[in-house]
Amino acid sequence: MNSIFAVAVGGAIGATGRYLFNLQMLRLLGPNFPWGTFGVNVIGSFIMGLVAGLFAFRLDLSPEMRSFITTGILGGFTTFSAFSLDAANMIERGQHALAAAYIGGSVALGIAGLFFGLWIARVTFPA
Repeated sequence: MNSIFAVAVGGAIGATGRYLFNLQMLRLLGPNFPWGTFGVNVIGSFIMGLVAGLFAFRLDLSPEMRSFITTGILGGFTTFSAFSLDAANMIERGQHALAAAYIGGSVALGIAGLFFGLWIARVTFPA
């Protein structure tokens, strides 16, 4: 299986799962807290850890199948799981300062980037 095709198909599966999970959480718990996003981030990170451990210790899968599962399905479900795995890898390698910079920078700059994008949209396309 071609790696790009594997990622694309897995991404469609993961994104559909995220969408359905978000709808279900909204229906069950209401709109006062982003339970869907919170849930997919936690669940996706747990599954990424489980899958990474299985790949390392038990399963010998092709690079395409690994990409299908991790980058595709889990990446489509939540990119937070990939972020969590990257941070965990840095911490396990003893790169604590780098991990802290990555975690803090990703969160702070990600939110700042969102607000900057909103600002540009508001200035460019005023109501």
